[in-house]
Amino acid sequence: MSRTYLELIQSFPPRPIRSPEDFGATQAVVNNFLDQELLTADEEDYLEVLGTLIYEYEQQQGDIIPDIHGAELLQTLIEEYELKQKDLVPIFKTESIVSAVLNGKRQLTVRHIQELATLFHVSPAVFFPTD
Repeated sequence: MSRTYLELIQSFPPRPIRSPEDFGATQAVVNNFLDQELLTADEEDYLEVLGTLIYEYEQQQGDIIPDIHGAELLQTLIEEYELKQKDLVPIFKTESIVSAVLNGKRQLTVRHIQELATLFHVSPAVFFPTD
């Protein structure tokens, strides 16, 4: 059952994360959305807000999280894991989509972020910009 943005905010109001408990609760809500196959535009917007809050909290904690996101982060992870673009075809469906994302011509989708976070063992929040 999809909910409107207002209903989502009312069910779990986004607030700055100030404790490990806040972090865990927010991460649980994000994980719930990432487990869904298809998200509405309102759900994607809400997920982006929560992801930004998680990212900001992680940055404040001094965790080793690079100050990069999206395609730049993906490129760094590909290099770190010594992968090739073709290794990401199971996530992106074609090598041309991988290339378009890395070149900034296409955006990462929620599904891409979910699968990349699983592949690279990172929080989905690291793929969201903080600005």
